[in-house]
Amino acid sequence: MSPIRILIADDHPVVRDGLIAMLGTQPDFVVVAEASDGREMVVRAVQHAPDVVLLDLEMPGLDGVEALRQLRAQLPDARVLVFTAFDTDARIVGAIQAGAQGYLLKGAPREQLFDAIRAVARGESLLQPAVQSRLMRHLREARDRTPVEPLTPREVQVLRLMAEGKTNKEIAAQLAITERTVKFHVGAILGKLGAGNRTEAVRLAAQRGWVTL
Repeated sequence: MSPIRILIADDHPVVRDGLIAMLGTQPDFVVVAEASDGREMVVRAVQHAPDVVLLDLEMPGLDGVEALRQLRAQLPDARVLVFTAFDTDARIVGAIQAGAQGYLLKGAPREQLFDAIRAVARGESLLQPAVQSRLMRHLREARDRTPVEPLTPREVQVLRLMAEGKTNKEIAAQLAITERTVKFHVGAILGKLGAGNRTEAVRLAAQRGWVTL
């Protein structure tokens, strides 16, 4: 099999030298180019068409996220593994939205870096567990902040009874409506809240202050 051709983009020469030496220990890796800033990364990637771009985010001139956007515009199939010290939600989300296939924090064990490069080269997506956790938390918080379609007065009544732990049959009896109608209202509530089940719907409603647990 042909070796995985890698472009290293990092503004610190010592870091680049260290990565080149470390990646050189693997027989299936070959570093074909390096770049010290975002603009140079885009140019080198277009010139060499590497299998994987190993990209730092904090670079002079053009930062990693914007460089990634420009790279994807010119090479839509480019495979990029972000390798950075920055783990803020904004950085992670920005890089993923810009098209990064992987996100690994500096300080990760070398074997984890090797595995990540191989995974991205195969076309797989890979997020370090700590990064994945931060991304999922960010997405949950964003969902919770997203405005939802207001509930009807009847849906509010059903929701409050759901929060009391009542079954569809008990809700139907208390509101003097059919159990089928209750199921319809429950489905509408779940849809408006983006919930997968009754328990999640009640939790999300409580977070919004619509019900008290």
